[in-house]
Amino acid sequence: MKALLDTNIIIHREASTVINQDIGILYRWLERAKYTKCVHSLSIAEIEKYKNQQTVETFHVKLDSYERIEIPSPLQVEVKAISDRIDVNQNDKNDTLLLNEVFVGRVDILITEDKKIHKKAEELGIEDKIFTIDSFLEKTFAEHPELVNYKVLNVQKLKFGRINLTDSFFDSLKEDYVGFDKWFIKKYDDEAYITVNSNNGLLLSFLYLKVEEKDENYTDVSPVFTPKKRLKIGTFKVINNGFRLGERFMKIIFDNALKNNVEEIYVTIFDKRDEQKRLIGLLEQWGFILWGNKKGELIYVRNFEHNFDEGNLKHYYPFTSRSKDCFIVPIYPDYHTELLPDSILNTESPEEFIEDFPHRNGINKVYVSRALEPHPQKGDILVFYRTGGYYKSVVSTIGVVQELKYDFRDEDDFVLYCRKSSVFPENQLRKMWQYSPQNRPFVVRFLYVYSFPHRINMKELIDLQVLNGVNDAPRGFKQITKEQFCNILKATKSDESFIVD
Repeated sequence: MKALLDTNIIIHREASTVINQDIGILYRWLERAKYTKCVHSLSIAEIEKYKNQQTVETFHVKLDSYERIEIPSPLQVEVKAISDRIDVNQNDKNDTLLLNEVFVGRVDILITEDKKIHKKAEELGIEDKIFTIDSFLEKTFAEHPELVNYKVLNVQKLKFGRINLTDSFFDSLKEDYVGFDKWFIKKYDDEAYITVNSNNGLLLSFLYLKVEEKDENYTDVSPVFTPKKRLKIGTFKVINNGFRLGERFMKIIFDNALKNNVEEIYVTIFDKRDEQKRLIGLLEQWGFILWGNKKGELIYVRNFEHNFDEGNLKHYYPFTSRSKDCFIVPIYPDYHTELLPDSILNTESPEEFIEDFPHRNGINKVYVSRALEPHPQKGDILVFYRTGGYYKSVVSTIGVVQELKYDFRDEDDFVLYCRKSSVFPENQLRKMWQYSPQNRPFVVRFLYVYSFPHRINMKELIDLQVLNGVNDAPRGFKQITKEQFCNILKATKSDESFIVD
């Protein structure tokens, strides 16, 4: 398999001072998965013009570690049509020539962080061959689970004073923010959320949040904020490692916003580095929009008033509506905590869930089913029911349906759709597809919203008249009434602030 690398990835890899740790992780996994790293002649020419001569010299020394694509392939008619319509400068046209190499099949994949390349790939129908660093790592882990030996400690909440400020993780923050060290030390008694690679003790992610009241001074914000209670994302950095830690931390942000009953969330961020641009892309996925600027940084805000729109679930996450239909969904014990780790039972050991996988961290998840109708629709509420009998079965989790997908082209299409958000490894997904050709599985993609603070079992569900006896345990999607759903919320002692009436 040949992987063509975008120019910026190679430049960052061969730079004398490596700030972007994501790229080091990418190169290790390219080697483990036995990909041939390819560099295009256009990239070589671009790197030779790079202003940092040490980076250029380092690249020339290491050029033999890449397979060179010396002569560009003829630009295909379909690719040229998109280029003529979208490309505005020579850099765009050069990017299209890289994309063309994938289109003609000269290389198998292209790895790039460039949004415009991904957009062009989608129009050409080759988006499944164009990867960001993170999506390539997710793909590799799904295809080669036997290669994964990567443990990350569960998210920890620690005082600044207990976090190693000399960790290379903070190098880019120190470079971007004059006085970062002093600011960090002043915060020694405050708390931040972190994850750590337990193999080497190095930081993988860091998140600091601050609640601001309505009388906060925003005179340095342009345009000036109106008075509101806000949650400020003070510092947020995640190393892309294929384990969807960014989504994990978005969940923490929204959980804090709910807990503190804020009206808005905001973040100030530069957009100079690829890691910052990726973070902006993640924030935009979840409804953050550009507001203005503050001392050279961009300001992105997210309205957090209680609203729901099934047409744009991520932008209104984690809110859901009581007016939507509700279904109880069974999930076997073997898969329950794998898919929904925040809903771990008291009888399970957290130590068994330290080793990281993308499906554990994601808010986006998939549920594979062959159940007969009724089926839920977009925006409907799912109440997950961990099977186990009269006393051991429990309802544990609420999700909201993003999409139902039935129309898979073939087995590969099914596997590609499921693998990064499913608990099942690729070989098991293939067995599920092949099991009954007359009744192929369909997939429910959903957003994980809430874990019940108190669990109620089958006995209590029968007492609440949610189930009509032991023979009424859900085997597919069991629709329940709004009154029954409300009874579950009360019995589980749920905070209902995420539900819009």
